[in-house]
Amino acid sequence: MDARANGLTIKAPGRPLTGRVTPPGSKSITNRVLLLAALARGTSRLTGALKSDDTKLMAAALRAMGVTVEEPDDTSFTVTGTGRLQAPAGPLFLGNAGTATRFLTAAVTMVDGTVVVDGDAHMRKRPIGPLVQALRSLGIDVTDTNGCPPVTVRGHGPFAAGRVEIDGGLSSQYISALLMAAACGTGPVEVALTGSEIGARGYVDLTVAAMRAFGAEVEQVDEATWRVQPTGYRAADHVIEPDASAATYLWGAEVLTGGAIDLGVPAFTQPDAKAQALIAQFPNLPAVIDGSQMQDAVPTLAVLAAFNETPVRFTGIANLRVKECDRVAALATELSRIRPGLGHEEGDDLIVASDPALAGQVLPTRIETYADHRIAMSFALAGLKIGGITILDPGCVAKTYPGYWDALASLGVAYDEVA
Repeated sequence: MDARANGLTIKAPGRPLTGRVTPPGSKSITNRVLLLAALARGTSRLTGALKSDDTKLMAAALRAMGVTVEEPDDTSFTVTGTGRLQAPAGPLFLGNAGTATRFLTAAVTMVDGTVVVDGDAHMRKRPIGPLVQALRSLGIDVTDTNGCPPVTVRGHGPFAAGRVEIDGGLSSQYISALLMAAACGTGPVEVALTGSEIGARGYVDLTVAAMRAFGAEVEQVDEATWRVQPTGYRAADHVIEPDASAATYLWGAEVLTGGAIDLGVPAFTQPDAKAQALIAQFPNLPAVIDGSQMQDAVPTLAVLAAFNETPVRFTGIANLRVKECDRVAALATELSRIRPGLGHEEGDDLIVASDPALAGQVLPTRIETYADHRIAMSFALAGLKIGGITILDPGCVAKTYPGYWDALASLGVAYDEVA
């Protein structure tokens, strides 16, 4: 099976999927600890890491700023830093990697010199304005492009002590970016939300845990404020847990086919792991699912909802409009491509009409993926129950799960390649 094909037509297996598949390392954790190890003095060994487009772009950017990043095997990085980042020779190109772009925008403020943080055409449409505004409030010379990348940072050393306020409504990554950079400041820094809304708060908890693993002192003062001491970071060996977002596809495949897939993971700390309890309720998913704190699991749940006994409304998902694509619109459009009216938007909510009778039908459908790995991987699940589902641009899964198609194949899923 060649994921470089223009499309893959999935052959519905017609039987339970059973076997063992270990998801790749967490993208969220890998990109956090790559940066923290780069900001630390000494050598850190990161094992269980994800090697995908997003993490490779982060590693390349760190190398461009004088950090030694070695790759001893397919799931490890060895990172040697001096505690400082150097000005790169040219712009940092980060593709459509949101974590790398947001985290590095804050981190490069510590560089003595000018750094341009840029991405591809998709990343140039993704908002970064709230983070840029917060950095400016600290006296940092930084400009964006109509609220999006490219961002130009004229660095002058570490954060000064003080308080910075940030609107985290669009993305928790803005908060994580500030927190990680703050530990390298000249004095204590308070990071405070301007409101109670925050996209996927669990990812901030993930950031704080990673910072502490590398020697930072972070105190959560209240629900909207964190205080970071100027400890810097110390090198550490860190084991990265498997990716919970990737696990949702395997949990979905298990319940759709009545199978038994062993992931070999006792527990996850990532927010998307909350989806497992919902997936286990299939085909009786709740009538309303709040996706605000498990955003990357929503595409998986939405495709499952197509086969549910009753309709499902997804709420709290406005942030999905500013991901790799407008996922609310993409999910509604592609579900309705399978069967007219199967998915539709109502404001920022997604309503999936649900039709258990879809299972077993042959409905030739070419699924547009919008260069979005999560659209590709979630709609592959539809192909486990419906004949004729073709996933276009299947190679886009390399962003976070390069081995996805092989993982399904190992469970007995077959494909026809589309030239």
